[in-house]
Amino acid sequence: MTKPLSLPLFCAPSPDRDDALAVQIYRDLLAAIRAGRLDRGARLPSSRAAAAELGVARSTVNTAYDLLRAEGAVEIRRGAAPVVAAGPTARAECPSGIALRLSSRGTALAVNPRIGAAGGAHSLMSPGEPSEDLFPADEWGRTLRRVARRRHGSWSAYADPHGLSELRRILAERLAADRGLSVDPGWIVITTGTQGSLSLAAQLLTEPGDVAAMEDPGYLGARAAFLAAGLRLAPLPVDGDGARSDAMPEAARAIYLTPSNQYPMGVRLSRTRRMAILAHAQRTGAAILEDDYDSEFLWRGREIAALAAEAPEGPVVFMGSASKVLIPALRLGWMVVPGALVDPVRAAQRTLGTVANLHAQAALAETMRTGRYRAQLGRIARVYEARGRALAEALSELPGVSVRPPDGGVQVAVQLERPEDEDAALSALAARGFGPGRLSAYALEGGPPGLIVGFADATSERTEQFVNILRDVLRGSARQMPPA
Repeated sequence: MTKPLSLPLFCAPSPDRDDALAVQIYRDLLAAIRAGRLDRGARLPSSRAAAAELGVARSTVNTAYDLLRAEGAVEIRRGAAPVVAAGPTARAECPSGIALRLSSRGTALAVNPRIGAAGGAHSLMSPGEPSEDLFPADEWGRTLRRVARRRHGSWSAYADPHGLSELRRILAERLAADRGLSVDPGWIVITTGTQGSLSLAAQLLTEPGDVAAMEDPGYLGARAAFLAAGLRLAPLPVDGDGARSDAMPEAARAIYLTPSNQYPMGVRLSRTRRMAILAHAQRTGAAILEDDYDSEFLWRGREIAALAAEAPEGPVVFMGSASKVLIPALRLGWMVVPGALVDPVRAAQRTLGTVANLHAQAALAETMRTGRYRAQLGRIARVYEARGRALAEALSELPGVSVRPPDGGVQVAVQLERPEDEDAALSALAARGFGPGRLSAYALEGGPPGLIVGFADATSERTEQFVNILRDVLRGSARQMPPA
């Protein structure tokens, strides 16, 4: 029997790279196979041995191996080590001297404000990221295998862009119970996540040149979707009661809100402003795009209903996802749309090729049906609350820092007194592997300096290290200030 290969010769996963560790391993090994550096029939180490070699979790290696198997690059038999199944790929010669240029639409698509606002994928304490350590990877893998064994003939065809009927039925029950939103399952469309939902809504409900009103500071993914659709952005300043309804432009055709837990400031939209914005939309015909951001992780006031529940027949498109309870890589979300929009949304998904993976939909449906989704939510919500409160308390003791104690979510906004502190803090924290967001980057119009700090993965040790780094930065800045 041949000796298993040593994986560090072919791949070097690192949290400093942009992709997830499993994707890094998969891509590195696939490149080695296609380049002929790994021969057909070569044995790869077991997932346990590979995890020890590479210094990663065993589930990470299993995910990489599963991706390679899906490509046909390796064969995996029960009880045996993976074997390289593919050979090198012939390299095509590309003609030289041909310059492809982006169209104006392509340029708009390529402008993504999220790039550079945070410290990079898989940095510590990045905003909006759940804790990978709390994801039940083994349980999710078993669920995927179970639903795959139960597959039927229709799975071999293209998936219905409407989404799996069982998942839509379960979501309708959950939305009624948890968000006060009673809808027919037929009004729910499964998407590839909130970003996919936003892009669909922006393209279907607006024209290039229309005005989109959005919270300021606000979610950069929404900004990217609106810019890609050719929209003009109008800021809705955020204060302690959420987005200011009195700043609503009359010409707005789309209104983007995170009313349950405003991103990134962590405040809730007051009832008075909810009613004012609904009245404005009903009067002008504007579409309200409600992103139900982090409503699962509200520590107080869980009874707060969705904005869409206030106007079941109104102009509200409700959006949610499984990204925070499970992991963003699943790319599963949902939209609740008025009945007249269901068929256009389905057709648009088919046209754009953004239909959600049916296998993952079936696994999510089973996870919800059996109660494991709610159990996972309860488990991580308790951890996130403890971590968020501890981080906010530690940060509030620093001089020159303003922190609003979060009511929920997975990040906290930290305002700094001096703009130069923002750059210095981001640089010092990045050098130690931390990736908080740049608060000023989330604003459309001259936002305050500061940080958006994720706390889902903020263990006590990481919190202490983060706060100490920031304290040192602020002390150094204070020493450099000229005397008054």
